[in-house]
Amino acid sequence: MATRSARTDWTGTLNEGGGEVDLLSSRAGRFGVSFPRRTADDAGGMTSPEELIAAAHSSCYAMQLSALVAQAGGTPRALEVTADVTLRPDPAGGFAISGIALTVRGEVDGLDEAGFLAQAQAAKETCPVSKALTGTTITLDAALA
Repeated sequence: MATRSARTDWTGTLNEGGGEVDLLSSRAGRFGVSFPRRTADDAGGMTSPEELIAAAHSSCYAMQLSALVAQAGGTPRALEVTADVTLRPDPAGGFAISGIALTVRGEVDGLDEAGFLAQAQAAKETCPVSKALTGTTITLDAALA
């Protein structure tokens, strides 16, 4: 199986410095990162580890759910998946990801609401990114559109 790579070039201190994340495997882009923008309400055009985790989780979950819906006899027409990753101060010091909220709205043929919800829950538990993030609370809000 494949290995994917990214690199961050960082200069300066945590609060005054900054960096750029290069998506090496795909060459899809280079994105600015800074700690003040990471913790601010307005990202100011920069990305963050949490946004990158959200992108990884939402895309992985969508792939897994489409596979499970098909295995259950349904046909996924459209899946809209959002992952909200929250960064908060850690009582033990520093910061921690306090939770991830997955939201999915699906257009699926061949499964009723209960069947879709069962596959949505199974996808949350079995997508590789969910597995990698064990120890983080992951919630799911799933419904047919």
